Amino acid sequence: MAQKTDETKVLRDPIHGYIHVNDQVIWECINAREFQRLHRIHQLGGDFQVYHTAEHSRFSHSLGVYEITRRMIFEVQSLSQALNEEEKIEVLCAALLHDLGHGPFSHFFETITQIPHEQMTTSLILDPKTQVHQALVKVDSQLPKRVAGIINHTHPKAILSQIISSQLDADRMDFLLRDAYETGTSYGTFDLERVLRTLRVHEGKLCVKESGMHSIEDYIMARYHMYWQVYLHPDAKSYENLIRIFFVHYLKQEKVSIPIFEPLKQKRLSNEDFILMDEYRLMVGFQEALRCSDPLLRDLACRILDRHLFGWIEDPEWDQEQKIKDKLQDIGLDPAIYTIEEISQSKAYLPYQESDENTTIWILNSKSKLEPLSSCSEIVKALLKMPNTTKKRFYFEKEALQ
Repeated sequence: MAQKTDETKVLRDPIHGYIHVNDQVIWECINAREFQRLHRIHQLGGDFQVYHTAEHSRFSHSLGVYEITRRMIFEVQSLSQALNEEEKIEVLCAALLHDLGHGPFSHFFETITQIPHEQMTTSLILDPKTQVHQALVKVDSQLPKRVAGIINHTHPKAILSQIISSQLDADRMDFLLRDAYETGTSYGTFDLERVLRTLRVHEGKLCVKESGMHSIEDYIMARYHMYWQVYLHPDAKSYENLIRIFFVHYLKQEKVSIPIFEPLKQKRLSNEDFILMDEYRLMVGFQEALRCSDPLLRDLACRILDRHLFGWIEDPEWDQEQKIKDKLQDIGLDPAIYTIEEISQSKAYLPYQESDENTTIWILNSKSKLEPLSSCSEIVKALLKMPNTTKKRFYFEKEALQ
């Protein structure tokens, strides 16, 4: 049985009012060094270069996911009844720790290490040397394994994973509201209270009463607008591309050494190296790169630190691209470095897709039958029928061309 805290711990939060902590294991995980590291990881990657108040961290988001999960398992009666006390602790720990493996600038870092953040998260949870592991085993020696199982969807009770990672989960509910608030936009807002009030468990699945369907439609549309207005913002991608180019070039260099970045030349970061690899460390490394012998690394580091972003054109003509590449060549800049082409499919960023039973939001109708959301909602039905379009974005060094 998990030990309770002496009194309810509360943390002030702009989205949820208060984060409530009643379990000692949750409090110890919050204070573990691996979780405290999330203070130093931006929630939105490069978006803080576009929305200047988007300085919130994976730390605050993870607390928010924990709080929504806590409310779900104690306020949704059918869900509370479906879980025993051990399972409630397991899913609360998984909610808190689900983003533990995010690297600097969040999802972007995975393109450098080629390690999914979920895999890194479970590695940290299962590592006996980490403080989060030590906090979990105080409750039960098998708790780290069960928490990791929820995160990687191998836990025998599937609904626990649904709470944390599904089409209608605590993770998405928190990041939409939090990201909208922190970016100063209204795109991501939806009625969280109504969603929680109409959540149910039926036939082992998390679902929503028919009367709550319109709040789910708002939630889906919030995701749609946030993807296109915030998460995929071209200037944020331009910033992340500069960092990517920097590391692609640096990792090929044998004669240039920036000590802070040397662990990245290994095939796999150790857990200890990963814990130390936060955004503060990267920024210090970019400052050191300003004095390195490689002129390209110096230039890229300057651009990253001083926000000298590449410009971009949507769906350019071939001759327009070629003209830009020729001009760059004329002034001594390699087009292979100073231009980037990105191709995207609109279907890849649909806010909701029903590809199988596990990616479906279920509506509980008046006859106590489960129906896919798309069969009940004309809005969602129309979204799923949207044609798949291909877009090309061409990034290039704009200041040199001026």
